[in-house]
Amino acid sequence: MTDRTIFENTSTAFALKSDSELERAYFLFKMISSQPLVRIGTAATNFALKAKLPVEGLIRSTVFDHFCGGVNEEDCLPVIDKLYTKEVCSVLDYSVEGKETQNQFDDAVAKILKIINFCDEKEAMPIVVFKPTGFGRLYLYQKKTEGKAFTIEEQAEWDRLVARFNAVCKLAKEKDVEVLIDGEESWMQDAADDLVEDMMRIYNTEKTIVYNTLQTYRWDRLDYLKELHQRAKSDGFKIGMKIVRGAYMEKERLRAEDKGYKSPICENKKATDNNFNNTLNYILENLKDISVFIGTHNEESCYLAMDLMEKFEVKKNDNNVWFGQLYGMSDHISYNLAAIGYNVAKYIPFGPVKDVMPYLIRRAEENTSVAGQTNRELALLKTERKRRKL
Repeated sequence: MTDRTIFENTSTAFALKSDSELERAYFLFKMISSQPLVRIGTAATNFALKAKLPVEGLIRSTVFDHFCGGVNEEDCLPVIDKLYTKEVCSVLDYSVEGKETQNQFDDAVAKILKIINFCDEKEAMPIVVFKPTGFGRLYLYQKKTEGKAFTIEEQAEWDRLVARFNAVCKLAKEKDVEVLIDGEESWMQDAADDLVEDMMRIYNTEKTIVYNTLQTYRWDRLDYLKELHQRAKSDGFKIGMKIVRGAYMEKERLRAEDKGYKSPICENKKATDNNFNNTLNYILENLKDISVFIGTHNEESCYLAMDLMEKFEVKKNDNNVWFGQLYGMSDHISYNLAAIGYNVAKYIPFGPVKDVMPYLIRRAEENTSVAGQTNRELALLKTERKRRKL
């Protein structure tokens, strides 16, 4: 049974933070803990950026620098190098959202290919990530998921989208870089799942390069994984899975209610936690066929993963098991896991300040909706401030 006090070590958790960075983190989480402040701040920030007011410097020196690595890849290098001094790897996440044109999708692919080449030169960056809708329109995935026929133009557009996936996965395999493909809304996910499975079939023959994402707040995901596992065994390819709880809950429930179908979301948090933990158990029991990236800020799930790894005699540094958290959050999990020998990677968002703001706003809103998360961050930062004073 794993020692349940590992994540209390604030000296290890915040070793990379200067006193002023510690104070900034405390200030930010204090702000985020207030829902009215987040709402007002969000509205004011959106207004200021739209009105082209000179607020980028302020955003950059506060919330942006805490949660993001920089405005471009080169800008992120000092952060990547700093994290790696504590054996924590980096996953560069180009967090620009809501693009719709073919040129923008081509630019996104060029950006990911550049990051893969960038990773090839740095041991600290073994993994890249992208969203399916970063490479093509949500409308196409949705139409395909609904089983509707494409027009000739749409088919050509879909073929371009598939070519983008292939270009990224092919280069990743050549450079031995792992690719995490994010999960999105349920009404487009079947098409994305099928496409990512095709990529696994091509590129995961010897080892796991391509990872799909299971959002375990959906009650059907473990069954989907078990069916995929059977296909993988019969067709001779390995599965890569990032497992997370999920990011679109309100939107999913509202749409299900609006359109009158059964919600794809678990009925409550406990059911989601059970689903996540059962999925984790299934994967770690089948590690010869499935590699896992455990994307969680939940301490109990991390302890469970450690217990299961011990039970199934999985080495701490087995490359088939990675733990991942977001940059600027849950440092008590990331750095303490890395310090005792587990594979850990931080997701490091980057991009132009104004383009990354939708991502940052979503992060702030997510934090306010998970009260325990923000309070835990604040309590640990308080403990570390006290420790340093002593």
